[in-house]
Amino acid sequence: MLTVQHAKAHPGIKFNAVEPGPTATDMTAAFGIGRSVHESAKVVVRLANLDVNGPAGTLQERGRRSGLVRAC
Repeated sequence: MLTVQHAKAHPGIKFNAVEPGPTATDMTAAFGIGRSVHESAKVVVRLANLDVNGPAGTLQERGRRSGLVRAC
């Protein structure tokens, strides 16, 4: 929701939000879950380097058509 609010407040800037999934950190160590910080960082870096007309844009358009994603 914070990403949507930023996008509405600043329409000239493109905002993206990424949630890389469960990551093994000091906070999750007791549960024994998550992939390494390095592996989670790879997800974020890969998405940050996608072309605006690449897979991310295509997925966003599919989400809009299905009603799962609304344009800001």
